[in-house]
Amino acid sequence: MLVNRAQDLSPTLTTVTTSFPSLNPTPCKTLMRTNPFSSLSFLRLFRPLSHTKVLVFRPRIPHPTPQLPPSFSRHRFFSSSSFSAAPVSFIAEKEGEEKWDSSNTENEAFAFEDDGGVFAGNDMKHLVAPEMEVKELEELPEHWRRSKLAWLCKELPAHKAGTLVRILNAQKKWMRQEDATYLAVHSIRIRENETGFRVYKWMMQQHWYRFDFALATKLADYTGKERKFAKCREIFDDIINQGRVPSESTFHILIVAYLSSPVHGCLDEACSIYNRMIQLGGYQPRLSLHNSLFRALLSKPGGSSKYYLKQAEFIFHNLETCGLEVQKDIYGGLIWLHSYQDTVDKERIKSLRKMMQEAGMEEGREVLVSILRACSKEGDVEEAERTWLKLLDSNGNIPSQAFVYKMEVYAKVGEIMKSLEVFRQMQKYLGSASVAAYHKIIEVLCKSQQMDLAESLMKEFMESGKKPLMPSYIELTDMYLNMSLHDKLESTFLECLEKCRPNRTIYNIYLNSLVKVGNLEKAGEIFGQMHGNSTIGVNARSCNTILGGYLSSGDFLKAEKIYDLMCQKKYEIESLLIEKLDYVLSLSRKEVKKPVSLKLSKEQRQILVGLLLGGLKIDSDGERKNHMIRFEFNQNSVTHSILKRHIHDQYHEWLHPSSKPTDGNDDIPHKFSTISHSYFGFYADQFWPRGQPVIPKLIHRWLSPLVLAYWYMYGGYKTSYGDILLKLKGSREGVEKVVKTLKAKTLHCRVKRKGKVYWIGFLGSNSMWFWKLVEPYILDDLKDFLKIGSDTTDGYAVESQDINFDSASDSDEKASDYDEDDN
Repeated sequence: MLVNRAQDLSPTLTTVTTSFPSLNPTPCKTLMRTNPFSSLSFLRLFRPLSHTKVLVFRPRIPHPTPQLPPSFSRHRFFSSSSFSAAPVSFIAEKEGEEKWDSSNTENEAFAFEDDGGVFAGNDMKHLVAPEMEVKELEELPEHWRRSKLAWLCKELPAHKAGTLVRILNAQKKWMRQEDATYLAVHSIRIRENETGFRVYKWMMQQHWYRFDFALATKLADYTGKERKFAKCREIFDDIINQGRVPSESTFHILIVAYLSSPVHGCLDEACSIYNRMIQLGGYQPRLSLHNSLFRALLSKPGGSSKYYLKQAEFIFHNLETCGLEVQKDIYGGLIWLHSYQDTVDKERIKSLRKMMQEAGMEEGREVLVSILRACSKEGDVEEAERTWLKLLDSNGNIPSQAFVYKMEVYAKVGEIMKSLEVFRQMQKYLGSASVAAYHKIIEVLCKSQQMDLAESLMKEFMESGKKPLMPSYIELTDMYLNMSLHDKLESTFLECLEKCRPNRTIYNIYLNSLVKVGNLEKAGEIFGQMHGNSTIGVNARSCNTILGGYLSSGDFLKAEKIYDLMCQKKYEIESLLIEKLDYVLSLSRKEVKKPVSLKLSKEQRQILVGLLLGGLKIDSDGERKNHMIRFEFNQNSVTHSILKRHIHDQYHEWLHPSSKPTDGNDDIPHKFSTISHSYFGFYADQFWPRGQPVIPKLIHRWLSPLVLAYWYMYGGYKTSYGDILLKLKGSREGVEKVVKTLKAKTLHCRVKRKGKVYWIGFLGSNSMWFWKLVEPYILDDLKDFLKIGSDTTDGYAVESQDINFDSASDSDEKASDYDEDDN
């Protein structure tokens, strides 16, 4: 690779003693680059640029672009790259055993059968790019101009952004477009692409600047090859804003840069650029680019990848229409994606299998398992049995999830004993059953009320030492509730609390049981525990359950208190309770409250400001009349896993129906959104006025301790060194205003810029002062993860992002002193 080669040839640094009285080309004390071939290297600094072909656009009629998954449901915070993986961390149950998603068969990623051939990152030769012509130094008539440019060529790469800009500003009187272009191109020649980019950005601010398509393309390509996608994308957008279409090379390299990055959101951006490459540029991407993007779509677990079905179909369509080779993994990957859909398109799967047969490809194990998965959702026993026979005949072991899908197929048609038989076959064949298999068979037996078998298997499950147990405990207690076995339910509930973390679903089942047996005193205690524990919390189901109990027993005073709570939280009251509740309220109140009005409370408003500072997004319609808030939590972060339930409860009345849990399922998705409403107009105008994050001018009025606490919980981290870092997007002026406000609160901090993101760091003793200010507002279950001095840290550590404040200056200096590391 070009970047690696440049690193191998990078010279060592040595210090030359001179003076530095001004920014003009006079002797100075600075860093110069030397190596054993310094004389030869210096002569090569001014060699002519190689010429490339001129770009010719040949648009073609494109296939309709697939609609990408909405931003709140795109990424399940994994690495966006098919080449790297983000660290994973889950909330552990008591005894360290609970890892909720480990039992979910949708966590299985697609297993590729081959190496995928040539990846797009290794297939960049002969990409079409515009011709670049630059005058050489010897062609310039003025000797003084040649001398100054030669001095700048040596001087600029040795300095950081702030000093580089000051040096260039000192040359404004004589610098022209051609001179700055030469500096930028020379920087690219010697592999100082960062310097070239900064010179280019400085050029754009000058009055004599004229857009240079060839220069912009060359800079975008070289920064993209270094995987600095943010800078490459910035130049890419500049080209489009000038009314030009980026070259094929820029599209290709930018997509590869996105696919190579582990940063959240890059996969969606890669898909967007790919679609624009075809429809805006009229290009035909190379086979390697199609394959690399397709593999990236399938690099996530099935529960996450299923949202990219339309994009995968679009890639498949382009492969076919361009007459390119469709590999076996492309067919298998599409079938795999279809099998994870909530509604399975059996006809499409059938047609894909037929295409594979016509191409002479055998159905591999991954394809057969995908067909079993689709059968389990449809209850297609005949196809499942045919597929099972093929699995037995195939080489290699049968994967554990195949047994689970076969169990589910028989359960769908009511053949419970056959499901149990498959479970025993799995134990015999694999030596032991998987966690998912235990969960599934206990679920099947409980739903069919096979109590003795369910209890026996639950005991076997616990003795096996496998985790988590909570899903099976929920199934057992729900079965006892339906069978009115309240004593068994209570003992199972208490046993569950000893082995697992608290869970709202099982608490609701136990609460319902207590109300049914008339033990309202105990029910009130349990409800109070739920309400007082932010990890568990109450919801509309909990409130309606206890409200129904109080109304039935005639305890109207407590019923009114529950009603007031439901009004405060804006919960909907069940229709069966409304008539009796109206009578009770008419006895003591002149007016009946209506808990349906939508209005943010003071606490909700402050929480929203903190979340917006931490990166929360707002989408607006075309006329900016209605706005939707998109809550997105990193599923690999322990902090976010706890915070999302609290936020879901805080804004439950505003949530879109698709974002609310279904009956009997209290699992909170890590991405959800509000309804589209004009009430959010103020926040959209302040924080997202033009679809981009902005720091409001009045932010100094809103930075209360509560706001800072939620900013920390949502967009902040505690490092292993005990420092606290807060993420912030916006302008330098906005960041300086935030920092100034924090300093007014005696909170001293430093600022580091990485790409378009600023990191505000409370280092050393300053982190303790920040913690003392926000601690009262931090959720109890998060204090161990966020408290300064605690050894417990979030598994998704910010150190992986390489935040180094030693290379950045404090924000009370000039704006040019901000360090601008990319990505």
